[in-house]
Amino acid sequence: MPTRVLLTGVTGYVGGMLLPVLLEAGHEVRCLVRRPERADLPADVEVVKGDVLTGEGLAEALEGVDAAYYLVHSMGRGGGGGDFADRDKRAADTFGAAAARAGVERVIYLGGLEAGGADGASEHLRSRAETAEVLRRHVPGLVHVRAAMVIGRGSASFEILSHLARRLPVMLTPRWVETRSQPVAIADVTATLARLATWEDPPAEVELGGADILSYREMMGRFAAVAGRRPPSIVPVPVLTPRLSSYWVSLFTPVETGLVRPLVDGLSAEMIVRTPPPPGLNDTPMGFDDAVRAALAEPAATA
Repeated sequence: MPTRVLLTGVTGYVGGMLLPVLLEAGHEVRCLVRRPERADLPADVEVVKGDVLTGEGLAEALEGVDAAYYLVHSMGRGGGGGDFADRDKRAADTFGAAAARAGVERVIYLGGLEAGGADGASEHLRSRAETAEVLRRHVPGLVHVRAAMVIGRGSASFEILSHLARRLPVMLTPRWVETRSQPVAIADVTATLARLATWEDPPAEVELGGADILSYREMMGRFAAVAGRRPPSIVPVPVLTPRLSSYWVSLFTPVETGLVRPLVDGLSAEMIVRTPPPPGLNDTPMGFDDAVRAALAEPAATA
């Protein structure tokens, strides 16, 4: 049955792609945005001005909603070093407390997929896991959706991959080029997120991956083939540190510099689905090649 949902992060890539899916399903959607005058949203979407960090507008935004999507993370934006992790925890605490006061029993949060515990994870992946923990303390009904690299035109990880594969005939790469991952199409991510708004008795965690398990080396080669490019020659350099690797990636891609370091740090973690989602959620995920074709057909991201 359609329901009333709150969508945060609508001006980001995943949130922006999720909005039409929610509307098509017949849900009544309310969006929380910091600058409504800059948000180009459909007329049938209710817009509330607010901020998850300061708490502005949260009471109004959460009033009467059946489920809330928390698609907010700062990563390297707006500060250096580990500042993003602290901001994300404070924002999650503020939002979670407001959701609990409003009686919202289901919050759906999109984090990162990683095998094993958080101890060996990158700061970026640890921060995403900590955000889920903070939200769950306030809303026990949190659904933590953990996704591998999202294949889509506005996904920062995918933009790094695609620009490297397009621009460089020869690459000197660190050890993470051999790390395996299970990249997932944006269409599969948004379809799963939308279903979870009304999914009966959802699990605490939902792991999302695509049909193929590939190393980053294999992904770059297959991306080049789909895009009609010559596959790059890849020369692994084991002594290339994450810091040097992030500088190198920044040099050859247009991705915001502050985002590159936490993303590159996370590339050494194997992202593979260990516990498949319940039947009905992402049963037949798209393969890598088809996901890339769909991504290349998307309009170029403007945000």
